[in-house]
Amino acid sequence: MKKEEKDIELEEQKETKEQQETPETEAENKAETTEEAADEEEIKDAQETAKEPSLEEQIEELKKQALYKQAEFENFRKRTLKEKADLILSGGEKTITAILPVLDDFERAIADQSDDPAAIKEGMKLIFQKFQKTLESLGVKKIETDGVDFNVDYHEAIAQVPGMGDDKAGKVIDCVQTGYTLNDKVIRFAKVAVGQA
Repeated sequence: MKKEEKDIELEEQKETKEQQETPETEAENKAETTEEAADEEEIKDAQETAKEPSLEEQIEELKKQALYKQAEFENFRKRTLKEKADLILSGGEKTITAILPVLDDFERAIADQSDDPAAIKEGMKLIFQKFQKTLESLGVKKIETDGVDFNVDYHEAIAQVPGMGDDKAGKVIDCVQTGYTLNDKVIRFAKVAVGQA
């Protein structure tokens, strides 16, 4: 029993020592924890500082980006100018391609050995109608002049015809040269004679 009693006494002594040492140990542990936390914060700050580029590095990066954007814009400008020049050089390609069949018809008409004036006249009418349809498909339209009011946006007055009466005053009497629009833009004004009262 003595041995058991000694063991119990030793345990009690240990507990007493632990209870006495606990407040001091806790204070030491808190101090150590505070120091460790401070060290961890310093390490984190150092890592963040290492991750964030300095102002000089940021300025250099922004300079590089500005140079890249400037070079990209310059390339875009050159490419646009080249495309525009190509459009100017080959812009008439669609028009020429549409007109070539009419030219072929003229060549066949000239090569024809017919002496019949009625047949020649009929062939010319057919070619003329085909040519008009081709121009209309390209957006070219004839400006109307028959009995319409004179309009400076579409007509050019080259003569005035006096004594036409009140009902013909300010109206187109005769068309000397037909006018045309391309996609609703006047490309040639109609030259007309205008009536006066």
